[in-house]
Amino acid sequence: MTQRTWFITGVSSGFGRALTQQLLQKGDRVIGTVRSHGKVEDLLENWPKTFSAPLLEMTDSAAVRRTVDDAWRQHGRIDVVISNAGYGLFGAAEELSDDEIQQIIATNLTGAIQLIRSALPHMRQQGGGRIIQISSYGGQVAFPGNSLYHATKWGIEGFVESVAHEVAPFDIGMTLVEPGGARTEFRYGSARVAKLMPEYDTSPAHAFQSMLDPANGLAPGCPERMAARIIESVDIDPAPLRMVLGSKALQNTIAVLRQRITDFETQRKQAASTDIPDGR
Repeated sequence: MTQRTWFITGVSSGFGRALTQQLLQKGDRVIGTVRSHGKVEDLLENWPKTFSAPLLEMTDSAAVRRTVDDAWRQHGRIDVVISNAGYGLFGAAEELSDDEIQQIIATNLTGAIQLIRSALPHMRQQGGGRIIQISSYGGQVAFPGNSLYHATKWGIEGFVESVAHEVAPFDIGMTLVEPGGARTEFRYGSARVAKLMPEYDTSPAHAFQSMLDPANGLAPGCPERMAARIIESVDIDPAPLRMVLGSKALQNTIAVLRQRITDFETQRKQAASTDIPDGR
């Protein structure tokens, strides 16, 4: 098999780490961005010829462009870009600070947008490629206590779906990956929680606290199996626009979309009532 070159953001843990390990083990090359080298020293030591780990802060748009440009300059061609860096922020909308809001939007949404925008001219010039955006089934389904996380995921989903149409003529495929709950640091290590207000203690907004406690049961998703499905998706042609990972995530997504369609169907008369009558 031909060796592929992958550019992946946020490879210190979670899906990024699982993807990187599997790709290196099968002989591919990975440029994996990190905020520090501490958690990837073993990868650098074990795969010095096929793994590099440039430092990157996703909120720095100029650095994102520079890092992407440098990667193409060094390697000539990058087959797959995976936009993976991001984190969860929990708390009612009223509990979130301005800084927390700005930070998660800059990381999860603006950072991902700038990464994709930076990769597109290179992929056009090389005649194609694949871009994979790690979203969440929270890009289709919304829960209380997750408003800003959902805002970033719903936002990036709209962006990717639009851009997918724009770049299809250039043989650039784009896929949104929508995982359900998985046993990664997203839920059990890196999750950020707002300064909680007692007024919301009896509100659904604080239900997330039980989810973040491993004592209440671990998430059903296996990061390694999910990573394997993501890697396999690159060989699917045409690229799947969306890929849900996790049976519960798929079940919940289908239920929500069905209810949404049902709600829309009841609005036919109201929607038509705002049209200008034919012939006028």
